[in-house]
Amino acid sequence: MAGQGIQTAKPAETEGMSQWDRVAAMHEFRQLLKDKAAFIVPATIFFVVYYFLLPISVGYFPKFMDKRVLGPVSIAYLFALSQFFVAWAIAALYVRKAARFDEQSKQLLDKLEKGAR
Repeated sequence: MAGQGIQTAKPAETEGMSQWDRVAAMHEFRQLLKDKAAFIVPATIFFVVYYFLLPISVGYFPKFMDKRVLGPVSIAYLFALSQFFVAWAIAALYVRKAARFDEQSKQLLDKLEKGAR
């Protein structure tokens, strides 16, 4: 199967298909799903690893995480605070990417609407 591209259904093949089946058969739709997954999956994995790094670090490296860096503020507190900033950064990146996803969706809907006429 390697090297074979996914083919879009031809107009004659789409007769009798529901509108959803026609959308699912479109190359643009599959590309949109791939593009979204290419951002969402790595971003989610990164955040989950980053999130669980705090309790793991506190459990395995308590002396290091208890080091004071700003008065009574330890590395653990700074790390915990950084999780908010990381979440906001990922959300901001997604908002920027979502504009592209919206454009891809609009193009897909336009193509679907032209085919329905």
